[in-house]
Amino acid sequence: MIDPILREAETKMGKSVDHLGSELTHIRTGRANAALIDRIMVPYYGTPTPLNQLAQISAPEPRLLVVQVYDKSQIGAVEKALRTSEQGLNPASDGQVIRVPIPPLTEERRREYVKLVKQKAEEARVAIRNVRRDELHRIEQLQKQGEVAEDDSKRASARLQKTVDAHIEKIDGLANRKEREVMEV
Repeated sequence: MIDPILREAETKMGKSVDHLGSELTHIRTGRANAALIDRIMVPYYGTPTPLNQLAQISAPEPRLLVVQVYDKSQIGAVEKALRTSEQGLNPASDGQVIRVPIPPLTEERRREYVKLVKQKAEEARVAIRNVRRDELHRIEQLQKQGEVAEDDSKRASARLQKTVDAHIEKIDGLANRKEREVMEV
């Protein structure tokens, strides 16, 4: 009765950690990374479309991204979307591919990104705590209905807390690693 609840909590918490990992890949570090621009929306025949669906993005050098647009008639739209994005990029097109040099980060910008990393990590921690709260409530409901003994309920709560602690430790590890990458010159 309690094991499925704990497995479900473990799954939900794992998804929160995975989501944080994917969110952190979109935060800029000193190196070029295709994930930096793959979510930029490009007006494709009137429909906002993510760049990664319109082009192949690669990072052949540490400070350069190369965007190969599948539909060559859309190179101008892609270039404009890159230029107007909040990333502060200055793309250059030769008619076949778009080269996007990645400028080095200033100290101020690095600190802003570290704050963003901390904010995303805290959001993930809150999500984990919300899962804990919901699953504890389910366990308490089972106990009130007489389907679970009080001792089993307390043991399940302790196991749930260990799971929470392990996932928060993973979140802290991801956030610390990303902070080091961002502050690396």
